[in-house]
Amino acid sequence: MSGLGKGTAMSSLGVLLLTKNTLLTTIKIDPYLNIDAGTMSPYEHGEVYVLEDGGEVDLDLGNYERFLNIKLTYKNNITSGKVYEQVIKKERKGEYLGKTVQVVPHVTDAIQKWIKDVIDENIKKMIKEYNITDIDQIPCICLIEVGGTVGDIESAVYLEALQQLINNLRSDDVCLCHLSHVPITGNLKEQKTKPTQHSVKILREAGLKPDFIFCRCEQPLNEEAKQKISLFSQVKKEHVISLHDTSNVYKVPLILDQQNFCTNVLKKLNLEHIVLKNKFYIAPYSFNTWKQLSDRYESSNEIVNIGIVGKYTASNDTYLSIISALVHACIECGYKLVIKYINSSHLSLKKKKNKGKHHKK
Repeated sequence: MSGLGKGTAMSSLGVLLLTKNTLLTTIKIDPYLNIDAGTMSPYEHGEVYVLEDGGEVDLDLGNYERFLNIKLTYKNNITSGKVYEQVIKKERKGEYLGKTVQVVPHVTDAIQKWIKDVIDENIKKMIKEYNITDIDQIPCICLIEVGGTVGDIESAVYLEALQQLINNLRSDDVCLCHLSHVPITGNLKEQKTKPTQHSVKILREAGLKPDFIFCRCEQPLNEEAKQKISLFSQVKKEHVISLHDTSNVYKVPLILDQQNFCTNVLKKLNLEHIVLKNKFYIAPYSFNTWKQLSDRYESSNEIVNIGIVGKYTASNDTYLSIISALVHACIECGYKLVIKYINSSHLSLKKKKNKGKHHKK
């Protein structure tokens, strides 16, 4: 299911990995046929986030930059529009030597090459930036988020490409996380695991077996539900992660840490020994720094009201970067932010004559 917070989950994992002094980059895959998010309505996908190189991308890349203190480029966002445009251009130039161009292998190969190129470029950039001399002593991790829902036609080609990519790597080079919804229904308030069981089944049919399962739920996942998901999904019980609702987004890394998620990921990737030896790169912040940020957000009591005047005020995601900047400023100053959304159309002269609710004498 879309809209469950895959970007927040991956950003939070990235925070924990950064505190272990790993080199980190990210790739966001959006299965839509648009070249980028620049021409999309804010009502469809929220704000259009603009990167340093001018790339117009999905708002999740803004989350990655804010959470992980990194700079991404246009290439860190893969869309079906970009991939198919690249494949068609190569076909027009005759680079496929007259072969019938197909989804498999040509499109899937293009996706795999894009992922590898982005990882290589980012590693080279980080080596130069931090003046690293021994790359073998530093764990380098790329977080890849596949948007959409398992089973969607649009995302099928990406699952196939990832399955092929993983098949050519060592088992300790890849860690697959799956996020699923665990709803609460009925008078007994029982946590239902069937949606998760079915989504894992579909994922396995695509040739992908999850190593970890994020369970998005209203309340912390109980032991019975965790045991059931572990049994039917063939995932270790300690790898079934409760990703329950919280009062602020900065608590999510803390929730993951309480379940030893990062430690288990590093074990799966066989990187824990390298993390301990790493003396070449120090992360921009520690785990305690992040915890203090969350605590300061919670402890703020004095309210400050700020109005945001805009055209697309029906959704918070439309102005997410502005809201995040205001939240960060309020945390620093010790205030609790309350935002008042004002639709700019209500401030027109016509509305003023009709005494719109935002006009006062």
